[in-house]
Amino acid sequence: MTIIAAASAREDLMHIRLSRRRALLFGTAGAAAATSLPALAHHGWNWAEDQQSELSGIVKSVSMAPPHPSLQVTATDGKQWLIDLANPNQTERAGFTAASAKPGDAVVVLGNRSKDKSQLWMKAVRITVAGKTYDLYPERIKTN
Repeated sequence: MTIIAAASAREDLMHIRLSRRRALLFGTAGAAAATSLPALAHHGWNWAEDQQSELSGIVKSVSMAPPHPSLQVTATDGKQWLIDLANPNQTERAGFTAASAKPGDAVVVLGNRSKDKSQLWMKAVRITVAGKTYDLYPERIKTN
């Protein structure tokens, strides 16, 4: 092997190693970004009013899908509300499961509604369905 060929082979090897390092770096960065997207999409409580209110109505539908189980509720005034529950594990720890409510059940929701009054959206801290109460966020329940 000539000196030029050896130098070229060493340069190719260095290029391959550098390419592998870049691929590893970008792959790791991409994986980190992808796993953080659900956390970035999670909205917390800053979208909701501090004041809690109560909403009564009839369950239209129940979803236990992440990131938050939810209820569609037809309020007594006929308006359709989206009620976010706690995360799936916390909702289940509170005793609420997919079998806890069904369309047609009466429901009373205590929670924090959206600051944007055009949105009929509430984050529940407590729900009562068919006479059974589920404290989803007991530490957030405000008593007057």
